[in-house]
Amino acid sequence: MVFRENITNDTPLGSLAKSYMDKGDLVPDKVTIEMLENEVKTHPEADGFIFDGYPRTLAQAEALDAFMTERGVNINAVLALEVPENILVERLLNRGKDSGRADDQDKEKIRNRFQEYSSKTAPLVDYYTAQDKFHNIEGVGEISEITDRLTAVIDVL
Repeated sequence: MVFRENITNDTPLGSLAKSYMDKGDLVPDKVTIEMLENEVKTHPEADGFIFDGYPRTLAQAEALDAFMTERGVNINAVLALEVPENILVERLLNRGKDSGRADDQDKEKIRNRFQEYSSKTAPLVDYYTAQDKFHNIEGVGEISEITDRLTAVIDVL
């Protein structure tokens, strides 16, 4: 949502992020971290945050830990929805039809995102597992079933 809001409002960070997203690339850590920190700072009254799709790299995870620690807040958990690649491709292509997102309409861009994930995001599993914060959840099935799986994990945190 932070990315979309910045893109919709045509902020300098939003324009920069969009240029990467349109190619199917991850937005550079510096841009992503700054965007997220700006958003957190605009809500000092918040009791907590849910970050969807963040962090995506080890550098982002380390920056998030440092940033939140400065504010006296801990990361309680990281939830990951596990979905086979072929199903993800289908979901993204369908989303691209509805949303008009360029990065969801091109199989090559989608495959590039999977390569980016494998090289840059997958290492976060070990990072958060070592902190006993990682929770893998099956992301296939009816939305209500997936919601129940997510809720079951969140309820015990």
